[in-house]
Amino acid sequence: MSRTLAALSFVFFLSTHGASGSYPRAQNVTWTSTNFKTILSWEPKPSADYSYTVEFSRAGGDKQRNLHCIRSSFTTCDLSTSLTDLNACYTADILSEPPKLGTSDMIEFPHTTSSQFCPYTDTDISKPDFKLKVSEDKKKTTLYVTDPLTALFKDGQQLNIRDIFSDQLQYRVTYRKNQSTGKKVYTSKTSEIELSDLDQGESYCFSVQAYIPSRSVDKQLGEMSQPQCSNNDNPSIFKVYSIGVIACAIFLILLLIGIIIAVTVVCCKRRKKTLKNEKDGMPLEVI
Repeated sequence: MSRTLAALSFVFFLSTHGASGSYPRAQNVTWTSTNFKTILSWEPKPSADYSYTVEFSRAGGDKQRNLHCIRSSFTTCDLSTSLTDLNACYTADILSEPPKLGTSDMIEFPHTTSSQFCPYTDTDISKPDFKLKVSEDKKKTTLYVTDPLTALFKDGQQLNIRDIFSDQLQYRVTYRKNQSTGKKVYTSKTSEIELSDLDQGESYCFSVQAYIPSRSVDKQLGEMSQPQCSNNDNPSIFKVYSIGVIACAIFLILLLIGIIIAVTVVCCKRRKKTLKNEKDGMPLEVI
C-alpha cells in the first residue's frame, strides 16, 4: 500500500511540475501591436517562487534579451524598440526561471515559444485624425489627414506611419450624404484628399482609414476614424426644426387665420346692420 501511494505521489509530482523543471510554463502567449507599439503577453501571473525571462530572435538570428524582461514578475514585455528590423519576422521564448536573487540547479528551464510576428505586415494601424474644409464655391471638399504617430524614433524624432510605409500608405475615404445610408468609397495616395463629385450645397459625412494594399487582405485596412460632416447650406425645414415645433407653428397659423375670419365675419354683420338701420331711418343702437 505504501509503495502504491509513493508511486501515485511521484506521478502527481511529474504531472504538476513537469519533467523539465518545477516552474510552470507560460500559456496563452500573444502579440499585440498598434502603430509598432508591440507588446508580448502571456499567463499566468507568477508566484513568489519563480519569474519570467523573455528571449526573442528573428528567423536565422541569435537570441536576444530585453533588459526589462529578465526574471520579471510581470506577464507582459514591451518589445517595441527591440524589434529593430521591421521587415523581419520574430519569435519569442518565455522562460520560467527562479526569481531575482534566486538560484536553481536546473540546466534548462521550462519555456514556451510564441507564434511568429512580422512588424511591418502585422502591426495594426490606429484611426487617423483629419480636418474638413469646403471651398467657397461649394464645389470641392478637402480632407487634411494627420498621419498617426508610431512608437518608433529616429534621430530623436518620433516617426509617423508615412515615414515607415512611404508611398505604400494610402487612405480610404468612406462618405455619404447626411441622413442617408448609401455609401461611396474613394482611395487617395496622399494625406490631402480632394473630393469634387459631391452635390453642391448638400451635407456629407466622411470617415477615413489607412489602407496598405501590399499587405494581406485582413491587415490592409486600419481602424476607421470618427465621422465628420460638412454643413448644409440649404437645409430642409424638417432637418432644422423638429416635428413638434412644425406642428405647433401650423396650429398657431391656423388659429390666427381663424381669428381673422371670425373678426371679419363679425365686422361684416355689424356693417350690414348699420346700413339697414340707416336705410329704415332708425337711430343707431347704442351698445
